[in-house]
Amino acid sequence: MRKSNLYDPKSKEPFKLSRSKLELFLECPRCFYLDRRLGINRPSGPSFSLNSAVDTLLKKEFDIHRNGSKTHPLMKTYGIKAIPFQHKKLDDWRNVFTGIQVLHKKSNFLVFGAIDDIWFNEKNKDLSIVDYKATSTEKEINLDDKWKEVYKRQMEIYQWLARNNGELKKYNISDVGYFVYCNGKKDRKAFDGKLEFDIELIPYKGNDDWVEDKIIKAHECLMGDNIPEMAENCDFCCYRKEIKKVENQ
Repeated sequence: MRKSNLYDPKSKEPFKLSRSKLELFLECPRCFYLDRRLGINRPSGPSFSLNSAVDTLLKKEFDIHRNGSKTHPLMKTYGIKAIPFQHKKLDDWRNVFTGIQVLHKKSNFLVFGAIDDIWFNEKNKDLSIVDYKATSTEKEINLDDKWKEVYKRQMEIYQWLARNNGELKKYNISDVGYFVYCNGKKDRKAFDGKLEFDIELIPYKGNDDWVEDKIIKAHECLMGDNIPEMAENCDFCCYRKEIKKVENQ
């Protein structure tokens, strides 16, 4: 792979494009171009350490059942006849720097994304992509909020990656993926040094038909020599635009 993480239209080497960077293109082609072609990143936000802790503990918990080839109690509660999927490359697929990888030949992009889990359906013999989420809200947990469209696209990109990955092509990847949603409880009398969660399982039927087209468009974007127009509702571009107005005055 190339030493530089910036896109060079003249290079013949595959260019690594993460799931999150493809999402950045969908949000704003201008920000995507500035990031991947010119090396000007958006300001980074705070890290969500508690979310990462929940993610890590869930993986450990499901791995206990994976190693014993047993159904997790959450699956039983929701009537899902499955067990956590075992594979020698699972740790690689979970790693944010490797993930599930697919070389997209038309763009020469090595597209990748790190999954949380895969479940094997004992009845249908297919695989389901699983994503862990953590929050703390008194509202009903669902996928209806507009900002959760990102979660749906995330699931669909993972499904596309699994369907096109050499190690997973021999399996049928189910359209139905699952979100394991952990909701931190705030109704306890005291903290007592622990945070308790309600855990819900939300199925989502994805459709990855759009993914390849967007990869091709992202490639076309980076091949151009001109910075694209900003997305209409891009907060970052609007901020830069307003700052420039003030500076010009």
